[in-house]
Amino acid sequence: MTETALSESTDPAVLPAAESAALLAGAPWTRMVTIGDSIAQGVREPVPGYRDLSWTDRIEEALGAAAPGFTALNLGRRDLVAAEVRAAQLEPALAFEPDLAFVVAGGNDMLRPEFDADGVRRELAAMISAFRAAGADVVTIGLLDITVAGLGPARYRDVISARSRSLAALTADVAAELGACHVHNPPDHPIAADPGIYTSDQLHLNARGHAFAAANTVRALAAHLASA
Repeated sequence: MTETALSESTDPAVLPAAESAALLAGAPWTRMVTIGDSIAQGVREPVPGYRDLSWTDRIEEALGAAAPGFTALNLGRRDLVAAEVRAAQLEPALAFEPDLAFVVAGGNDMLRPEFDADGVRRELAAMISAFRAAGADVVTIGLLDITVAGLGPARYRDVISARSRSLAALTADVAAELGACHVHNPPDHPIAADPGIYTSDQLHLNARGHAFAAANTVRALAAHLASA
């Protein structure tokens, strides 16, 4: 099936809004904050047949249907490394008094000439710990490996792939250590290899990709609730 034949109603990788809301029915969260880089911000391009929503928009929609009075704040801004995310966004995020916090950082660190994985780990740990100490549940996100779709400069693909997987693994490790919920976006998922989920910059997800990411996130949140 080609990309042009797909839509939200036919794409098996996408959850309908009603199903997302049903999976999160009874969720206790009423104040959601998102901090991070362009992924957190929701950078994307529209795709015919899909609502032009970011993954965070879709999570907010599902939780808003589950909890009257739900409110959300997205502080994500593109081009920031993990240390900049913490310096600029953590304090106002905590001031919002969230009970659910998404922490998405490290992607820009990964793209620098030298990837300081230990530094990213420390920054993620500091942010997650601060939210946990304030009583919020925390969610982290594993990045897709864009090289499985043949994206990225050919001579750098091996490095990009290794760093993408390293970042995803260290993020999952920190989340586990600190009691956060981690959303695993498996690089071997069939849709990860489809160039049709990425933007023209061959780096970010388009609206279809965001719908896929939101579905994985909703399922992870539902599993987290079921295990609580």
